[in-house]
Amino acid sequence: MSVYKCNECGMSVSTSCGECNQPLVDGYLDLDDGTKVQISQCKQAECSNYDGKIKSPLCCGNDMTCAI
Repeated sequence: MSVYKCNECGMSVSTSCGECNQPLVDGYLDLDDGTKVQISQCKQAECSNYDGKIKSPLCCGNDMTCAI
């Protein structure tokens, strides 16, 4: 399960799909300008959110990170 943690205050959140309640899979989205954005996505083929993507949450004004 994706666990995002704030590097400033230490708060963390776990992520799962709101439709099928399965853990989200961590990954990166490559943007056209060459930057990478950390994402989590549902990879359950039978889920209506299959292959949907969510950007990392924010805390203390910064993107939270997770281990990939």
